[in-house]
Amino acid sequence: MRIATYNVEWFTNLFDRDGQLLEDDRWSGRQDVTRADQLASLGIVFTALDADAVMVIEAPDDNRRRDTVQALENFAQHYGLRARKALLGFRNDTQQEIALLYNPDVLQATHDPQGPETGKKGRSHAPRFDGVFRWDVDVDSAPELITFSKPPLEAALTVKATGKALRLIGVHVKSKAPHGARGREEIMQVAIQNRRKQMAQCIWLRQRVENHLEAGESLIVLGDFNDGPGLDEYEKLFGRSGVEVVLGEAGAVKLHDPHARMALTRRVGAMPITARFYIAQEKRYLQALLDYVMLSPDLCQKNPQWRIWHPFDDPVCYRTPELREALLTGSDHFPVSVDLDL
Repeated sequence: MRIATYNVEWFTNLFDRDGQLLEDDRWSGRQDVTRADQLASLGIVFTALDADAVMVIEAPDDNRRRDTVQALENFAQHYGLRARKALLGFRNDTQQEIALLYNPDVLQATHDPQGPETGKKGRSHAPRFDGVFRWDVDVDSAPELITFSKPPLEAALTVKATGKALRLIGVHVKSKAPHGARGREEIMQVAIQNRRKQMAQCIWLRQRVENHLEAGESLIVLGDFNDGPGLDEYEKLFGRSGVEVVLGEAGAVKLHDPHARMALTRRVGAMPITARFYIAQEKRYLQALLDYVMLSPDLCQKNPQWRIWHPFDDPVCYRTPELREALLTGSDHFPVSVDLDL
């Protein structure tokens, strides 16, 4: 069985209000890419991926006038994907939903949020992801109220053929950009404060992970963390990255992702890459490891095979020109998958 995560840049721009595909020559949200070209590229990538379940990060918007599930299922039907049923968790206000596309012939899937609901005052241990988390992010003995702009999607899955149950948590953690700040000092202050909030979100997520591990449940945490070992200078202030927190620190039962492990143990030399951004003012590309598929210890015994679908680093992707170009055109992120014996 193949389970994957894929951040699709501005997926929502490719659909009209009825969830129909906009295959035309108007610009998509991607630089110099038409909607038709991006859709065709995504069709190639999803077809090649051929996953049983894909956690779609930045899925089409869901509101009173738009329907994430309808858009994704129309997309899947149009390109003949096995993963043709969509599941949405808590909607958000960012036009970037978190949704699961899965194969209903193979899997049963439900949105199954965990943790107690909270009021405005929140709570300090593993509240529901659409609630409020109380955490002292700046060590001043006054807990801040932390929320997710994109609440993680918690999916309960059952493999129909075997009855195997597992849980997926789809994540898009993003709170670092110092928007509105002016001057170097203010930008630094806002960036550090946002980094603290992001760290608190990862602590919140880790609390949920620990609850599942203590219950002996099979767990996959996957998605875009916009963070990782050695990614920015602010990590030194905290002594760790948010990814390390979610994976589990010394003495804890740990999740495993081989790409994260490589980044943690290798400070010099080649690193795994899952995203590629063009920096216009510098006329170059920035590459980073942002996307992960983390497995609980029991799933690590199921012969897992991880893969980053990188157009240049993955030999099959590179030797397949149509797929290589589709990966570059479809999004600024590349899919990450894991094959498991379930």
